[in-house]
Amino acid sequence: MVNIVLVEPEIPQNCGNIARTCAATRSRLHLVRPLGFDISDRAVKRAGLDYWPMVDITVYDGLDEFLQKHGGDELWLATTKAPKSYHEVRYADGCWLVFGKETAGLPEFLRERYRDRCVRIPMREDARSLNLSNSVAVICYEALRQQGFPELSGVGSMAR
Repeated sequence: MVNIVLVEPEIPQNCGNIARTCAATRSRLHLVRPLGFDISDRAVKRAGLDYWPMVDITVYDGLDEFLQKHGGDELWLATTKAPKSYHEVRYADGCWLVFGKETAGLPEFLRERYRDRCVRIPMREDARSLNLSNSVAVICYEALRQQGFPELSGVGSMAR
């Protein structure tokens, strides 16, 4: 089990795509207000297609509420400023993968508080960042790979 946390997400299509990733991976989605959209918004549901009923979503009124409830859990913060790559750490079952808003990332105080739990996705120096939904998928699947893809099908069918 992986917990995906979006702190103040701004773009509904990203949230919808992330919800779809959560549905496909049995991950839980945690949204920290303020949100840049209404989660019942058509754009969010359109990006998530018919996967919304498969997503376990919890919404928090703000970062303070989230940290009061989960600040002591195994949090991993995704930030382009981290010295460690996402593949250099061990993700335990039930880990929390925390992502910031599209325009500003995670707040500095949070990055400082969890300095040794910050990870980044390697990329060329002159690239700012990946799209939020892509970043979530990359790190989520690494965490699940390390856990042996629990309760996920690793077998496909090439039948005609």
